[in-house]
Amino acid sequence: MSAAIEIRPLERAPDAVIAVPGSKSITNRALLIAALAQGRSTLVGALFSDDTDAMASAWRTLGISVAEDRAAARFVVDGQGGSWPVDAADLNVRGAGTAMRFLSAALCAGRGRYRLDGDARMRQRPIQDLLEALAQLGARVYCEHDNGCPPVVIEAEGLAGGTATVAGDKSSQFLSALLLAAPYARADVTIVIRGALIARPYVDMTLGVMADFGVHCERAGDRHFTIRAGRRYQGRAYTIEPDASAAHYFLAAAALSGGRVRINGLGTHSMQGDVRFAEILAAMGATVKRAPDFIEVCGPAELKGVDVDMNDISDTVLTLAALAPFARTPVRIRNVAHIRLQESDRLHVAATELQRLGVSVSELQDGLEIRPGTVQPATVETYNDHRVAMAFALIGLRVRGVRIADPACVAKTFPDYFARLEQLRQ
Repeated sequence: MSAAIEIRPLERAPDAVIAVPGSKSITNRALLIAALAQGRSTLVGALFSDDTDAMASAWRTLGISVAEDRAAARFVVDGQGGSWPVDAADLNVRGAGTAMRFLSAALCAGRGRYRLDGDARMRQRPIQDLLEALAQLGARVYCEHDNGCPPVVIEAEGLAGGTATVAGDKSSQFLSALLLAAPYARADVTIVIRGALIARPYVDMTLGVMADFGVHCERAGDRHFTIRAGRRYQGRAYTIEPDASAAHYFLAAAALSGGRVRINGLGTHSMQGDVRFAEILAAMGATVKRAPDFIEVCGPAELKGVDVDMNDISDTVLTLAALAPFARTPVRIRNVAHIRLQESDRLHVAATELQRLGVSVSELQDGLEIRPGTVQPATVETYNDHRVAMAFALIGLRVRGVRIADPACVAKTFPDYFARLEQLRQ
């Protein structure tokens, strides 16, 4: 645990252009695909964080060369066409959910015995639905403690292929994991979704990165996805766009402070769903500009409350919760029950910490209802959850005496977040 820090209120509305690091979600997809690809891939604009280090380190342990140049934000990966030299390994991905889910599927396509473990919270995060789908494709993979959660043991003899059914309402990463590994099955793979598909933009992102590396999916809406046998990823130079999930905090800061913030490199063609958070800010009264090469938010004199389904952009829920006390009317967040299973139970945590700050909030089964009010100084507990720390720090830009416990937890996805937050003062 690192010492708590106090967030100083802004003395004036910001007028800033903020650079954010590369997308974590795209970086980890590209790292996995590049490791499976035939030939060398150069990933430019990549994120360097705990999560991406977990993915890169796992592939190094498996014998794949993953060179890094942090100053240039670049990985160079020498893929070996869907195989890797090491046939037995014990891998610890710490708190990286993408690494746990994606590697659980990808390693089934090889040959060997592998064990995937993580931190204490990862050992509480369900993965059984993914493992059952992999078993339908011929994999031998199971939870070590027979409890539906990691550690995961993989006794790999390749994926046979066929049809697998997987729940769509637990985590979009289950579907993404199956899609990423599917090209290396011996026969066609068809994935059938059971129930509603949550966080759809992340599935679209997965398919987009796969296509960029040469593998295309046949898709019938959100129910059926087919990858034909014999497709393989090809190494290439690949540019990773800035992280919309990181950028949205600064756009929210503009809305909260009545200032202007621009993020370059996140334009109208972004494959990341979290750029849609700007639409919520517009509904709250902010002025939003989007162009092919930037997104900009100018904050209103007063924020309006909203009632919004955030299923597709659930990584931004905590940020809207942090803005809500400053709105003129209540804010209602709906259809995000699945975020209870992330780095923390984010709905319960949001309600708990808002109440600690003196805010009136109702915790719902699938969301929150937050009422306007005066925020009181307090130290916000972060539960080792990077998004709690980053979102609730925004409150300190308006209210004196707000402290963030364990700020170092942001290293999971955005190691220098607080330094970049200070750039709003320049």
